Amino acid sequence: MVEQNSSSISPFLVVDDVDVHYGAVQALFGVSLQVGRGEVVSVLGGNASGKSTTLKTVLGLVSPSRGRVVLEGREIQGLSSPEVIDLGVASVPEGRRVFPEMSVYENLLMGAYPRRQEKDAIRSDLAEVFDTFPRLAERRRQAAGTLSGGEQQMLALGRAWLRRGKLICIDEPSMGLSPKFVDMVYEVLFRWKAAGQTILLVEQNARIALELADRAYVLQHGHVVLTGAAADLSADPMVQKAYLGAA
Repeated sequence: MVEQNSSSISPFLVVDDVDVHYGAVQALFGVSLQVGRGEVVSVLGGNASGKSTTLKTVLGLVSPSRGRVVLEGREIQGLSSPEVIDLGVASVPEGRRVFPEMSVYENLLMGAYPRRQEKDAIRSDLAEVFDTFPRLAERRRQAAGTLSGGEQQMLALGRAWLRRGKLICIDEPSMGLSPKFVDMVYEVLFRWKAAGQTILLVEQNARIALELADRAYVLQHGHVVLTGAAADLSADPMVQKAYLGAA
C-alpha cells in the first residue's frame, strides 16, 4: 500500500509494496517509499538490508516480482535502465564505475550525452563542475582509471550533474573514502539540496546521511522497519544504537 505523505511536498517518486527476488532468494518484502519533488530521502541499513536493491529497482537494474515504481505519475517497473535514465533520472553508482580508459573530460561528456544538443548549457555546466572540483579541472585529460578513489567519486558526481536529472540516485557515496573526501562529497550534496535537487540516497554512514536528508527509511533484511523525518530518526534510540554508535 502506498505510504501517505503527510507533508505538502508532491510525490515525485513512489515505490509501492515492492518485492524483489534474486532467483529463489527474496531481497525485498513489500517495500514502500516516497520521494517528494525537491526532497532528499535517505535509505539506511546495514549489509544485506536491501537498500541497494531498492535503488537498483528504481533504476531498472532489477525488476520487481510484485509492486509498482511510479515516476511523475508513470509506472516504470519493467523498463530497462537506459529507458529510466531517458526519463530524467541520473545515477551515481556504488563503486563509481567510471570509464577507466577515457579521460576525465570524456567521462563528464558521457553524463551530458542525453542532452548533447544543448551545447551552450553543457559548456556552462562543465565550467560549474570544474569550479566545484578543481582536481578534475587539473586532470581533465587524465585517464579516469588513474584517479584516486576520492577523485573518481568526484567524477561520478560531476557526471551525474551533467545529466541534469530530475532525480539523482546515489549509492553509497562515502564507501571507501577517507574522511576528507567524505566531507568534500557531502559538501557538494548539501549544495545540490540547497539548489532544490531531488535526491534518493542509499548510505551506510547514517550520521551524515541523516544530516543531509529531509526524511529517511531504515531497512532490515528487506523490510522497512522505520521511517520518518531525518531529525526524528537521528533521535530514535534504535537508530542511535544500531547506526550512530550510541551506547
